[in-house]
Amino acid sequence: MSKHPIVHIEFSAADREAAGKFYADLFGWKIQQMPEFNYATFETGTDPGGGINPVSESYPAGTVVFYVGTDDIDATLKKAESLGGKTLMEKMEVTGMGWMGMFRDPSGNMIGLWTALPMS
Repeated sequence: MSKHPIVHIEFSAADREAAGKFYADLFGWKIQQMPEFNYATFETGTDPGGGINPVSESYPAGTVVFYVGTDDIDATLKKAESLGGKTLMEKMEVTGMGWMGMFRDPSGNMIGLWTALPMS
C-alpha cells in the first residue's frame, strides 16, 4: 500500500494579495502571487505548502481543502465512492505539474488528490 501524505493545503480569502501579505508578515511564508489564475501559493519552509483560493460559491470563506498524495487518483476516487464519498472532479491534468481530482467525504469535507509529475 502506498503512502498518502498531505501534500498541499488551500484556504479561501476575499483578497488573496492581502491574505498573502498577512501570512508573509505574520509567519514569514514565501508567497507567490499568480494573478493569471486568481491564485497564490505559499511555502512555509517545510512541507506541505499550499495555496490561497478566491472566495466563491465553490470555496466560501472558511473553506480549507487539503490534498493527499496518491499514485492512482482514479482508484482512490473509486474507493472513496465505495466508502460513501462523492467524486467532485475526475482526474485532470495540471499542465507541467501533475494531476488532481477531488471528492467530498461522507461528512461533507472537500478533499483533493494529487499525483505529481515524475522528477526527471
